[in-house]
Amino acid sequence: MQIHELVIIGGGPAGLAAASSAAKSGVDCLLIDEQTTLGGQIYRATETIPEQRAKLLGPDYRVGRGLIDEFKQSGADYLPNTTIWNLSADREIGLLREGQASLIRAKQVIIATGAMERPVPFSGWTLPGVMTAGAGQILLKSSGLLPNEGVVLAGTGPLILLLAWQYLQAGVIIKAILDMAPANNIWRALPHLPNALLAHHYILKGLRYQLQLKYASVPLFKSVSNLRAIGNDSIETVEFVYGRGKKCIETPLLLTHFGVIPDSYLSRCTGCKHEWDSSQLCWRPVTDEWGNTTLDGIQIVGDGSGIGGAVAARHAGRLAGLESAKVLGKIGAQQRDKEAQADRQWLKYDLRIRPFLQKFFCPPTELMTSPENETLICRCEEITASTIRDAIQAGHRDTNQIKFFTRCGMGPCQGRQCDNALSQFVAKELGANVGEIEAYRIRPPIRPLTIEQLATLQK
Repeated sequence: MQIHELVIIGGGPAGLAAASSAAKSGVDCLLIDEQTTLGGQIYRATETIPEQRAKLLGPDYRVGRGLIDEFKQSGADYLPNTTIWNLSADREIGLLREGQASLIRAKQVIIATGAMERPVPFSGWTLPGVMTAGAGQILLKSSGLLPNEGVVLAGTGPLILLLAWQYLQAGVIIKAILDMAPANNIWRALPHLPNALLAHHYILKGLRYQLQLKYASVPLFKSVSNLRAIGNDSIETVEFVYGRGKKCIETPLLLTHFGVIPDSYLSRCTGCKHEWDSSQLCWRPVTDEWGNTTLDGIQIVGDGSGIGGAVAARHAGRLAGLESAKVLGKIGAQQRDKEAQADRQWLKYDLRIRPFLQKFFCPPTELMTSPENETLICRCEEITASTIRDAIQAGHRDTNQIKFFTRCGMGPCQGRQCDNALSQFVAKELGANVGEIEAYRIRPPIRPLTIEQLATLQK
């Protein structure tokens, strides 16, 4: 079996920065990514995108090109278009590339798989024409595809504003923005405002987006609740409660966003310790400032260890790369600390705004804890909220018992679309804290693998 000094999983800002800093410190480094080009989600297609489209996405998007150039000059190896289907506690890695499955091993592993959009079940969320805002942005970045008959954006989080602004620059008709953040979020966020103002450029950017959308007369509805997508073969109408009454907007496309959470499936597959983060409403791995987990030789950095954004991910990636170089004996602790000094300071500065953003954009918990009986919780296996409630009434007290009893989480996505919501739903039904409810147990393969691919496994 081939053995590498350091394997980095994920080609976004954290993975690129980690690979560059480790390789420059003399580490034999391999970066693996499932996309065909570097950049991750935030810098997707940044090497190949036409200049006019790159300009449309804003100046932050161009930063990705510098990160990629730095990586290419570092001497690190790169394996694109490769799926990871397993990562064990002893750092054995299952790969799938061009239909061929194989196993490699690493002395040190850095997981930099980033974040995923928080899946939130609501009435009609499985209708064709209902997508996530992240999916809309992927289509814009990778293919230049834009809604040609208008769009409604609903939910909460900075991505809603960013995508609306990008669509506005591209001439898309934005029929409405439905802000679903509860009105009392501002009072929860205010105690964190003084620290947030120390990173005021983020706030100014958001205010600029809002002003431009306002000047363009884009309808904005605040404190929206009871979101429903209505239609037969596809979405036709968005229904919601605003103020004291119901409103309807006809639209062929609804893009929703309820924040992002760590993509923890690969890290949970290793068996390293995870805990419920009550501020980010998600399961996240337990790590130290260098990204070290509770397992020797496995680090997690970037949004995969807790949501911090692209800039924080770059700094955390560099710190993890330096830590790997120290663990592998390429540099000493003193040199690591010296080279890490600037990144540690910038990381602390950049994360100051996060507590404010977490409170201000916190999604309405009733969406995840109190779904209507007919709402699909598991879209793969078509398991409704009423089926989950029946399982709880039958005595099943955690998500894994419910999974075995109902098949909720056993579909092609392997629970990625229902795990987060189900944990909160079950906790609410039982009157327990979410941290007391066991999350799905993750077992390999965490990505689809055929019997033929497994039978011809190369070691």
